[in-house]
Amino acid sequence: HAARTAPVTFRRRHLVRLRCRPARILLAIDHSPPMPLPTKEAAIALLHQHVSDDYQRLHALMVATAMEGYAIQWAEDPLLWYVTGLLHDLDYEEHPDAHPAPSLQWFKDWGYPADLIHAVEAHAYGYHGFTTLPQTKLAAALVACDELTGIFYAYRKMNPVPYGQMKPASIRKKFKDGGFAAKVDRATIQMGCDKLGVALDDHIANLVRFLASVS
Repeated sequence: HAARTAPVTFRRRHLVRLRCRPARILLAIDHSPPMPLPTKEAAIALLHQHVSDDYQRLHALMVATAMEGYAIQWAEDPLLWYVTGLLHDLDYEEHPDAHPAPSLQWFKDWGYPADLIHAVEAHAYGYHGFTTLPQTKLAAALVACDELTGIFYAYRKMNPVPYGQMKPASIRKKFKDGGFAAKVDRATIQMGCDKLGVALDDHIANLVRFLASVS
């Protein structure tokens, strides 16, 4: 499948001249490490190769933006956190019955960081038989942010105000209302917050700030 091919990277090559009879042969020896992560632009292009649904693309952007916000706040790697959030549902549209198993294999094949792979696996806890709990701050943040962005989205459909102008108390009220955005797994969000060490109210307030740039 062409879309599963990792983004092309250019590597420095050193030419080594070997003396052979009757001719000389030039061999290109690659000493540079594989590219561990795509750029933001390449990650977005990869997302668009696999995901055509407008909502799923928006969801990916919201999660990526929230994750990047936490990375900046905690002096973590913003690119790693952004890409993890952006690509966490990469295979969902094409393989809904196996998600996220196919994308986990793609990430391994592409040489993506183990922390990203673990986070994507952990975000599927309780889904399709996955039982991996988040063991890193990156994974816990993904679990905490993923489902909560669904409540933000549903609230905006009902009350069309920019995400950055939403009242945290209003989102908290909708979180407590199990009939609102009923498919959102509140227990998973709370588990992510607990693992992250951030109170739910603070987490909601953080996402209001982080998502201000999302239109």
